[in-house]
Amino acid sequence: MTADPNTLPAFKTSAPYGTKILTVAATVWFTVATIGQWLFATYIILFYGKSTFSGDFARWNKVLPHGYVAGDWKGNMVVGLHVLLAAIMVVGGPLQLIPMVRSQFPRFHRWLGRLYVTTAIIVSTTGLIMVWTRGSVGDTIQHICISVQAIYIISFALLTINYARKRQFAKHRLWALRLYMVANGVWFFRVGLMAWLLINGGPAGFDPDTFTGPFLTVFSIITYAVPLSLVVLEMYVYAQRKQNATFSLFTAGVIFFFTIIMGIGIVGATMGMWLPRL
Repeated sequence: MTADPNTLPAFKTSAPYGTKILTVAATVWFTVATIGQWLFATYIILFYGKSTFSGDFARWNKVLPHGYVAGDWKGNMVVGLHVLLAAIMVVGGPLQLIPMVRSQFPRFHRWLGRLYVTTAIIVSTTGLIMVWTRGSVGDTIQHICISVQAIYIISFALLTINYARKRQFAKHRLWALRLYMVANGVWFFRVGLMAWLLINGGPAGFDPDTFTGPFLTVFSIITYAVPLSLVVLEMYVYAQRKQNATFSLFTAGVIFFFTIIMGIGIVGATMGMWLPRL
């Protein structure tokens, strides 16, 4: 989430008060999200890298149910490719949105952009294969929701490429932002779930053994199928365009609220999942 559809903002003292607060909210959100995503990427690289190079592939199953199946080299390769490319996406996504990187290193930005959208399409495709052929935690509704997210990712990636080729850069950057939001759906789900567990002092509204229940059904819908991340992004873009003080302040408040939830989830995931598994 950036301060306008095109780039991360510089803080403008001449901007209306509501816009200033909105800019601060978006910048804080992006900073917290980047820290959390790079922590997650570090965990992915260390956990899967260590188990892979040591030959302990069965350790994948501590994180991914049926992640490794003895004798199924094709399926295992799909899982490994999915994980590797997911790490690239988590690292590369924030870099694409930092204006200094784009302005100072335009060639790097273009090549990273090509890699990012290609990776997004491959990760989504391999994710679909894993969900429907390897089995996954959760119920059918959750699987359908995450499949809808994969369709979003592939569609938004193609639109991002299309507008870049047409040199319609305002539209290109807006669709790149939308792609970034849906491409991080699994990460949003993880940190959101950890925040829920911390706030409630444990599982609430779902069965942790079967990973099903009303909370997870609703949470899957608002994270994957009808993503709140996209709703907030569209609110933000609209507020930037209209420059209405009341709506800008309201949107900033929403962003600050989700930043707090996200921050709680990042701390919970880091201390409760990522560090203990390394």
